[in-house]
Order: sequence, then C-alpha cells, then structure tokens
Amino acid sequence: MSVIHLEELEKSYGDVKALSGLTLDVPSGSLFGLLGPNGAGKTTALRILCTLLEPDSGNVTVLGLDALKDPCEVRKKLGYVAQEVALDKILSGRELLQLQGDLYHLRSIERNARIAELIERLEMGSWIDRRCGTYSGGMRRRLDLAAGLLHQPQLLVLDEPTVGLDIESRGKIWQILRELRSQGTTVLLSSHYLEEVEALADRMAIIDDGRVIAQGTPGQLKQNLGGDRVTIRVREFSDEIESEQVRRVLESIEGVSQVVVNRSQGFSLNLVVEGEKVLPKLREELQKAQFELFALTQSRPSLDDVYLQVTGKTLMDAELETAGQRDTKLERKKTMR
Repeated sequence: MSVIHLEELEKSYGDVKALSGLTLDVPSGSLFGLLGPNGAGKTTALRILCTLLEPDSGNVTVLGLDALKDPCEVRKKLGYVAQEVALDKILSGRELLQLQGDLYHLRSIERNARIAELIERLEMGSWIDRRCGTYSGGMRRRLDLAAGLLHQPQLLVLDEPTVGLDIESRGKIWQILRELRSQGTTVLLSSHYLEEVEALADRMAIIDDGRVIAQGTPGQLKQNLGGDRVTIRVREFSDEIESEQVRRVLESIEGVSQVVVNRSQGFSLNLVVEGEKVLPKLREELQKAQFELFALTQSRPSLDDVYLQVTGKTLMDAELETAGQRDTKLERKKTMR
C-alpha cells in the first residue's frame, strides 16, 4: 500500500522547470530516501505533497486523500520538517511547542504530556526553557523535529534534516528516525548525503532535473550495476579527447560495460567488469592502443556508482553545476539592475 502517490507532477517558476513529470510511490511503514543534488526538485516535490505548494499539473494522493482537493485533512495526518528552520527567537522551546500543539487543537493535558515525552526522547531537557534565539543548529533541528512529531503523524516528511549538523546531533536524529520506522511511522527523507540515505532508507529514489531517474532498495540499485566497479586513469592529468579514445577501447573489450567518463576526477573512467579474467585483458588492450595505465582501483558498487551511472555525473558534479547556474542567474539579475 502506498502512503504517498505522486503522478506526473509538473512545476515551473517562471522559465525554470522544477519538476518534469515526477512520479513516485512511497510504501506504508517504510523509511524512504530521496537522493539528489540541490536544485533537483526534491524540496518542490515535498512542499507539494505537504500542501504548501500547488503543482502546475499532476495528481497527489497522501494517506488515501487527494491532497489537492482536501489539503486540511492531509495536514492533520502528516508532520513536515522543512530544510530551513524558522523559530521565534523570543519564545522558549517549550512555549513554541505549546503554540504548535494549540494550532493542532490538542487538549492541554494531551499537549503537555506529549511535549514532556518529546523533551525526554530528544534529550532537550537541559535547554528547552531557554529562548530559541540562543540555540545551536543541532538544538534548533531537534526542536523542529519535535514540532513535526507533536501531533503523532502517520507520515513524517523531512527535507535535509541533518544538513550542517555535527556528528553527535546527526547520529541522534538518525536513531530517532529508525525508532519511528520500527513503530510503524512512514518517514520520507530528502537528502543529498549518500551515506545518510544508504544508512537509513529501506527504499530510495534518485531525482535529477525534476524527475525520478532510478528507484528501489539501495541493495537492488547497486546489484543492478552488476560486477565490480573499476576506475582507471591512463595519465595523471588526462583530457576529454584522450578519455573518449580510452572509452572506445574499453567498450570493445568483452566483459566490460557501463563505461562513464568522470570529469570531476581528472577525466578518469568508471566501468563495470564481469569476471576475474577481464582486468588482464583490459591492460593488454590498452597497451596495444598505446595507452599506459597510470592507476586502477577496484571495488564493489556503491550508491555513488549508482548515481554516476544513471546521471552521467557524480553528486558533487551535480552540486557544482547547480551552484554555477545559481551564480549565473545572480549575475544576470545584477546586470539587469
């Protein structure tokens, strides 16, 4: 059974297309990870399913409800922890949670009992009565998580919940998310941390350019690559033309597949090899083509390999590309002024 069903979502901001036919199903009781670079469309998709934003077209079903026709009922059943933590600096953490409980129309006895439970669970007792303006990033994130859990939602949606946090705070949030899943709460987690999605998610989807380009369990996605991952370099500092020549040589070798030029690592080449006899053949063919092998590494498939294979770029490449586009737009705006 799907707790979330997004179908052919389209969303544009002016001439920028954020979602391009995004379709996604999140099964009940799962901890589902959305992986993708900043600008891939993750936040837009989450805001739409949380009824904070309307799509240009498409269908949104959350917990059996049409989120576009009945947004109020959907909001009662889900908790949303946004990427940007917006807390009133004057209120204490306890006062903010009391306000949140009142907005959900919880009875005062139920509200206070629930707040006390969350304070203990999230280890906030030593600072919860201080003003929010004095909180560190980790404290603010825990309080924001408590606000999202206060009304005991069936579905918890988190957008980059651990970005910028120290290791201790990050580990605590990971622990809480695992506990919620074990208790039957469906958790949808958006992140651009590969290790976070791999450590937490039962299932995951990779989003790029506003659409889902791969999904399944982390194990399935890695298994689909087959064989061992090999990275080779023919020179310490190669170039695109030479790498393309090497790629053609490699693709002609039996047992070699999925050859991708990795531009972020000095035009090295990533490929999959099937069987132990392939590597000696690889060396032989490169030598025949007058390419000296500078470096070779071999490993089992990782999520980074999956991402590289389905997008043609590493997650770091995608982040840098998005940052470059953002800087270009800012420069254009300055010029127009």
